[in-house]
Amino acid sequence: MNIASLIDHTLLKPTATATDIDRLCQEAVHHQFCSVCVNPIYVRQAAALLQNTPVLVGTVIGFPLGANLIETKAVETRSALRDGAREIDMVLNIGALKDGKIATVLTDIQAVTQLCQAAGACSKVIFETCLLTDAEKVLACELCITCGANFVKTSTGFSTAGATVADVTLLSQQVAPHGLGVKAAGGIRSFSDFQLMVAAGATRIGTSAGVKILEEAALHPPATHAPADS
Repeated sequence: MNIASLIDHTLLKPTATATDIDRLCQEAVHHQFCSVCVNPIYVRQAAALLQNTPVLVGTVIGFPLGANLIETKAVETRSALRDGAREIDMVLNIGALKDGKIATVLTDIQAVTQLCQAAGACSKVIFETCLLTDAEKVLACELCITCGANFVKTSTGFSTAGATVADVTLLSQQVAPHGLGVKAAGGIRSFSDFQLMVAAGATRIGTSAGVKILEEAALHPPATHAPADS
């Protein structure tokens, strides 16, 4: 398994500085992470730093609450794509989902996914699973499938809890047959956490501990089997 290729190297703290983004991008290139995930204000800087490298630039939309106006999410997405983002992680309208306002949630997701599709960018929809019932998670998966999202994602990392094995398993069961990926994010800080999430069905991992995970993985090389006696 190429561990680094599954990791979105993430820095979304409000205290992040331009110097921190420089370091994040340097680490991403050095370790060959799949992408960096930064706040929208830093997309242009990251895109410039990662130009001519295989590392993608990702950002967040409607983050971290999902309660922005649909029009605002669309404007955020257009700006991020213009600035060089190739991956868009949007927070769905959690309150509307819990209210059963299905048309609103569909329009909310489509406002972002359609722009991503037109630009050839990857769209991920953040559920904030710790705030949803299992039935609501399943419904959110169905809406993401309908809207043509590329991934469903567990968490922002800014709410009451992050990714769990149970949630990753549930989301994977719902979306994998339809070709969508599952991004586990929030609280994934060790190689052990990484392994559990991948085993549960995660196809991408969002973490600020990517370097630490790789260092721990290097201490646990895959087991090799001795050849059988002839």
